[in-house]
Amino acid sequence: MAQLDLITQGMNLEEGYFYETYGGECFVESAPHWRRLEPFLQRCAELDKLDCIQRVIQQVTDDRSYISELFEMAEGMLERGQQQAARMLYECVAECEKYQHSERLALCQYRIFTLSLGQNQHDNLRAAVHFEPYINRLDEERQLDAIKDLANTYLALKYWDKVFDLSEELDQKTKILQAYTKKKIDKSDRLTAYPLFVYRAYSNLLKSMACERQGRYEEALLYTELYAKLAKVSEPDEEDQIYIDKFAGWTEANTYLYKLMIGDFRVLPAYVEFIEQNEEEILPALINILEAANKFEQNVDETLYKFSDRINSEINHSKGYTEQIKSEMYATFLLERSLYHLNRHEYREGLKQLMDCLWESVRLNNQTDIIHCISLYEKYKNMGNTEIEHQYKLIMMEVQKSYEKKENLICNLA
Repeated sequence: MAQLDLITQGMNLEEGYFYETYGGECFVESAPHWRRLEPFLQRCAELDKLDCIQRVIQQVTDDRSYISELFEMAEGMLERGQQQAARMLYECVAECEKYQHSERLALCQYRIFTLSLGQNQHDNLRAAVHFEPYINRLDEERQLDAIKDLANTYLALKYWDKVFDLSEELDQKTKILQAYTKKKIDKSDRLTAYPLFVYRAYSNLLKSMACERQGRYEEALLYTELYAKLAKVSEPDEEDQIYIDKFAGWTEANTYLYKLMIGDFRVLPAYVEFIEQNEEEILPALINILEAANKFEQNVDETLYKFSDRINSEINHSKGYTEQIKSEMYATFLLERSLYHLNRHEYREGLKQLMDCLWESVRLNNQTDIIHCISLYEKYKNMGNTEIEHQYKLIMMEVQKSYEKKENLICNLA
């Protein structure tokens, strides 16, 4: 590969110019050898020559050659951040895996699942449903991270029953592992991403969040007390302390939140003081404050004004949340802010926020929020102006285009 790159450089051609020809002659038209195939695939990944990778691995795996080597290579690519190339190799290995109950197949499906998650909620649901049957084929330790990731996905999708079921499964499996793991496992020797105590605490955090989203705030407070207790360990090391502090922060924030949501606005000053000291919580906290204000018809203009300069940037700085959940949070914030202004007869600002929410919901393909936004617009459209009407029509044109693409796809497949 080094010689080929030097020839390309000497001819003043772009990097990888001859890769397609080289791949065809060396690996498609003749029997491939791993000693030559490995550096070729790695170099293609570095230059993002995904078409070359796809063509070669399809040929190589026709007789199930080099499946083990391709899997190990995919793991290395994933560590180096070459996600698209890694996903192609994982999909190839999964398709060619001889033993359907093998742990390697399950691990491939887990990697494909995490690499598939993005902004489109329908695609995320499809990925979750496809992956779920493979969880129990993973190593017992890896199952904990897989269940956690799957529960997070269903949380963003608002499948509350699934969140509860997976949270309970996560709690039970962690207890079993803790029962026969008497000594603390060194970070370098374990397969889990976090210390074991984190998973039991997190399972109850998930339950509290699912209760919150369903308006069951008293129950959410009980789960909050439970994960606060579970997130305390004796003789914590430096890593343990990081997660102990995280759960302590979540406990404080969520206790304020759930009390606020049952109408106790006496905690609002303390809640505002907390989020001022924890900027990564500004966006989720403002959603909660707006929702409570809308529910109990409270004036929170002062709080909104206090954070007005930081709101737009917070979506990119909300640590501890997946990209999927952050995008959903931003759309929810726009919706709650729109409702707040509309309820206070501030129609111009309310409709402006509503259009922003509608556009974000279309981008995420969140049909529930799209329908909600449309119904609100129909209710308040007479209070708007020509600019809002024009913006609404443009967004609806985008919605129509997306549905036309789906219809054309169905026709082509038929």
